Amino acid sequence: MNDTLTFRIAADPPARLDKALARDVPEAASLSRTRLARLIAEGAVRVAGSVAADPKAKVAEGDEVEITLEPAAEVTLAPEAIPLDIRHEDDDLIVVMKPAGMVVHPAPGSPDGTLVNALLAHCGDSLAGIGGERRPGIVHRIDKETSGLLVVAKTDLAHHGLAAQFADHSVERAYLALCHGVPDAGEPRLRGLRGVSFEPGAVMRIATELGRHRFDRQKQAVMWAGGRRAVTRARVLEPFGTSAALLECRLETGRTHQIRVHMAYTGHGLIGDPVYGGRKRLAAGRLSEAALRGAEDFPRQALHAAILGFVHPRSGQALRFEADMPADMQALLDALRG
Repeated sequence: MNDTLTFRIAADPPARLDKALARDVPEAASLSRTRLARLIAEGAVRVAGSVAADPKAKVAEGDEVEITLEPAAEVTLAPEAIPLDIRHEDDDLIVVMKPAGMVVHPAPGSPDGTLVNALLAHCGDSLAGIGGERRPGIVHRIDKETSGLLVVAKTDLAHHGLAAQFADHSVERAYLALCHGVPDAGEPRLRGLRGVSFEPGAVMRIATELGRHRFDRQKQAVMWAGGRRAVTRARVLEPFGTSAALLECRLETGRTHQIRVHMAYTGHGLIGDPVYGGRKRLAAGRLSEAALRGAEDFPRQALHAAILGFVHPRSGQALRFEADMPADMQALLDALRG
């Protein structure tokens, strides 16, 4: 059965119907501007008793608006009772710690066992619907073999609000990574590398464009035209001789494989990265044999999304979450420390 949402246009309405609806629709309805535009086009909006299908139509203060809402459509994805490490949950969103090895969203080659399948089972009827479908709203992703924090929307309002924050780069995202070698602000090679500069505090800034590799469509590559702007900042937290380093990497943009590609470009690829060349043996230096063997055998890119901060799209509260390294990365770090 369809639901009907009824409200009145408030004083001094915007000149256009779509903008007036975006301003005055009850917040509890969790209807984004995109969803409202679609409802207008579908003839689901009535103003003063008449269907209003023109988003540019004028409205007046006190006009009664009726919006017919169909129940959120059930998606074909199957809920799966997969345990989740939940760090925060409310009516609008959920923050989870994704383990390495889990895909975020079903795709060819990974039809099930994903974070979305797990969220469908966990959230159940608490999913209010994203774009008219009863599904989690994925606003950002991390690679299958990267561990760490993710925020997922449960309502249209949260999806729209979070997506806007990711688009304007106001979300705080910090990763911990273990790389080959130690980036050094005094190294002439790095200072002469296009797109690489150093900021106060010896923070290495990498600014390039990223796009699909010309010959391997599964990979991303640094480019200077025709790609998408990508900016990463990396700071050495702890060096291990000259052989390896623990880094904090902060994203200004969030492109596919961004940290992995940028660090490989600088010659400091991530330990364990099977795609971008991090499988090579560490330079021995003063490292123990156990450390060298641990790095060589590490089964994935040593990358962990450790910090996630954003503004709650409904309450306006600033939220910030931190997740410790998972056991495999911590064990490698301990071995490097000797």
